[in-house]
Amino acid sequence: MNTQTLTKKRNRFFQGLDFLGYSLSTFGVIGFELLLGYVIEFNIYGYSDWKSYAPWQNILHWVLTCIVWGLGGMYVVKECARKSDVDLIKNFKQKSLLQGAKEMSLMQWVLLVTGTVLILISTWIDWDGSKVLKEFSSKGIVLFTFQYIYYLFEVFLVLLIIVFGQYAFEKWFKNDKIPYGGIVVALTWGLGHWLTKGSLMTGIYTAFGGFVFGGAYLLTNRNIKLSYLFLCIMFIL
Repeated sequence: MNTQTLTKKRNRFFQGLDFLGYSLSTFGVIGFELLLGYVIEFNIYGYSDWKSYAPWQNILHWVLTCIVWGLGGMYVVKECARKSDVDLIKNFKQKSLLQGAKEMSLMQWVLLVTGTVLILISTWIDWDGSKVLKEFSSKGIVLFTFQYIYYLFEVFLVLLIIVFGQYAFEKWFKNDKIPYGGIVVALTWGLGHWLTKGSLMTGIYTAFGGFVFGGAYLLTNRNIKLSYLFLCIMFIL
C-alpha cells in the first residue's frame, strides 16, 4: 500500500493536521529570510539593517531568498501531492484563468473587487500615495525589478499557506464557506510582521490583508491562477 493510500485512510483529524503542517511548513519557508538577514548576512556584513545594504547586497539578498522560497514552496507542494489527493500542480495545469473567471457569479465578482479595492485604498493611505511609484522612485529600475520579483515569490508562499490552511480546517469542521486559510495567514504572517517590524499596527494591517486574501481564494472558487493574480494585485500594488 503506497503512502498516498495510507494517508487517505487516516481519519479527518489527522488529515487536517497534515494539511496544517504543510501550511506551517510554508510559513517556515518564508522565515528563511530571517535566518539569511539576521544570522548569515549579519555575520558577513556586520549589520542586518536592509536599508543600509548596498544595492548589490539587496539584490543578492532577494535572489537568494527567492531561490530558497521557490524550492521550499515546491517541495511542500510535491510532498502534499505525494501523501494526499491534493495536487496543486495538477490543479494549476488543468484549470485555466478564463475558466475560473467564467465560473464565478456576479456576487462573487462584486465581493472580490470590493475586497481588492479596500486593500488598495488602505495601501494608498499607508504609503501616502502609490506604493509602486514611490518604490520605483526611491530604488530605481534595477532594485525595483528585483524587489518586485521577490514580491511575486512571497505571494506564491502566502497563497500556499492559505490553500493548505483551508484544507486543514475544512477537514476538521466540514465547512467550506469560512476563509480558514485567511485566518491562518492572519495569525502567522501578521504575527511575523509584528515581531520583525516591531509595530503592532503593521501586524494588524498585515493580518487584515491576509484574511482578505483568504476570502479571495474562496471567491475565485479555489482557482490557483486567478487567486494568485488577485493576491498579486492586492499585495504588490
